[in-house]
Amino acid sequence: MRVYGLIGYPLTHSFSKKYFTEKFEKLGLADCSYENFSIASITDVKKILTNNPFLKGLNVTIPYKESVLALLDEKSDVVKKISACNCIKIVGDKLKGFNTDTIGFEKTLITKLKPHHKKALILGTGGAAKAVEFVLLKLGIAIKYVSRKPSVRHFSYEQLTPAVIEEHTLIINATPLGMYPNIVQAPPIPYEALTSRHFLYDLIYNPAKTLFLKKGEQMGSEILNGNDMLIIQAEESWNIWNS
Repeated sequence: MRVYGLIGYPLTHSFSKKYFTEKFEKLGLADCSYENFSIASITDVKKILTNNPFLKGLNVTIPYKESVLALLDEKSDVVKKISACNCIKIVGDKLKGFNTDTIGFEKTLITKLKPHHKKALILGTGGAAKAVEFVLLKLGIAIKYVSRKPSVRHFSYEQLTPAVIEEHTLIINATPLGMYPNIVQAPPIPYEALTSRHFLYDLIYNPAKTLFLKKGEQMGSEILNGNDMLIIQAEESWNIWNS
């Protein structure tokens, strides 16, 4: 038996469980299963490993992409660089950490990227935001983070003037704001300053069109959700677990 799973909290929904369960059925892999492990603390991972001796791999989601680093025996070069992990390969009693968010984000981003998307705002500063930063800098796009409090690297939401929005034509939501079931929430940016030159990318996939994306669409902006990114990173996880 080969068991795979997802760790996060809370796991009110799971793209991964549905995706992999259907994948195993299609491939006729009766010896494979995928489970959700909703854990209130990252230290509970040790209990999961003990209770699931056939566990071969884990995906990692909010809020553990950074705190899981302390449990890893090995880290990929990307994980070392960005200090965020969303995929773990289990070999014996060793945990090897990888990041497939970077691959999924880059492959989907470049399908809609235009030459004028030179500067980006990253909403949020967690593990997903680090993967976004890695890709944008790789592509030569200047970035500025947005969080609740201002700093040298961060705008606060209050500092997002229409002029700032005009200058930054790529905006990525790497926060959970607007994710099901809290679909009436959206990052507090001046949406009225958006134009058809803007590209709004929301890492959230449920709902398919968040309030963030709806507001962008109303202003004529290009929009994209996180669904295709999730599919790509899931397949990358599968490749890692089976390599």
